[in-house]
Amino acid sequence: MSSPSRIVIASRESRLAMWQAEHVQARLSTLHTGAEVVILGMTTQGDQILDRPLALIGGKGLFIKELEVAMQEGRADLAVHSMKDVPMEMPEGFLLPVISARENPRDAFVSNKYAGLDELPAGAVVGTSSLRREAILRACYPQLEIRSLRGNLDTRLKKLDEGQYDAIILAAAGLIRLGLKERIKAVLTPEQSLPAPGQGALGIEVLAGRSDAVAWVAPLNDPETAHCVKAERAFSRALGGSCQVPLGGYAILDQGQLWLRGFVSTPDGSRMVSGEVRGDPAADEALGRQLAEELRRQGADAILASLAACK
Repeated sequence: MSSPSRIVIASRESRLAMWQAEHVQARLSTLHTGAEVVILGMTTQGDQILDRPLALIGGKGLFIKELEVAMQEGRADLAVHSMKDVPMEMPEGFLLPVISARENPRDAFVSNKYAGLDELPAGAVVGTSSLRREAILRACYPQLEIRSLRGNLDTRLKKLDEGQYDAIILAAAGLIRLGLKERIKAVLTPEQSLPAPGQGALGIEVLAGRSDAVAWVAPLNDPETAHCVKAERAFSRALGGSCQVPLGGYAILDQGQLWLRGFVSTPDGSRMVSGEVRGDPAADEALGRQLAEELRRQGADAILASLAACK
C-alpha cells in the first residue's frame, strides 16, 4: 500500500461530530505520519430540520447523505459517523470497513433537579428524540410526560437549562466525549433502557471502490466492538429497524461468547417483545438474525405491522 499524501474526512459540523472527526484525524495522523489529514465540515438535512421528530422527516440517513455525496464527488476520502446514526441498510457503493472501540454505550439521565427516573414526580416532562427511549419510558413510567427533543447536544442541554424539560435522556457517550460527564446524574442500566444498535461506537464509511482508503483506515477497526455492533445491526435490519421502529439491540462479549439482547415495541410501550441469544462472536450477524426470529415468534410481526399502518 502506498502511503497517502492527503486524507480528507467528511463530517457533520456539530460539536460532537467534529470531536469524532478530530479523534479519527489524530489517529490517522499518527498512522500516516507524512500525510496531511484534514476535515471537511458539512451541514446535513438532519441538522437543518429541527422542528419535527426525526421519524417524520426521513430518518437517520438525513445525517449522512451529504457526506456520501462528498465522497462520490471526490471531495472527501471517508466519513466518520456515530454508528447509531447509520441506516441499517448501507447504500449501494459504500462500505463500513471500520467500527472503532466503543465509548460507554448506555443511556444517560440528565436533570438539574432530580437524581434519577424514579425520583421524577407525576407529570414531569422528559425530553428525548428517540422512539426507543420514548417507548421504554411510556411502558415503565406512564405517569411522566414525554416530549420530543431535537437539536445537537448543546441545544438539548440548553433547553433543559431553560426549564423546558425536567429531565432529558441522552447517549452517555456523547456527553463523555465532550467533557460533559458531570452533567450525567445517572447512567441507565441495560435493564432500565436497552441501548440502540451501534450506540457509543464510531464507524468509518468509504466508497466501495476505494481499496486504498480501506487500507488507510483498517488499523482503526476494533474487532470486539465490530462483532457486537454487527450483531446489533443485523438484528435491527432483520426487523426492518429504523428511527420509525422503537427497537433496542445491545451486545457484549461475555466469557468468550457474544451476548445479544433486543426488543421491539409500539411507540406507546403498550406492546413489547424482547429476548436474548448467546453464541460465537464470529457468528455475529447470524446471531442477530436468530434473535430477530425469536422475537417474531413472540409476536414482533404484529407490532411491526401496526407501525407500518401508522406511516
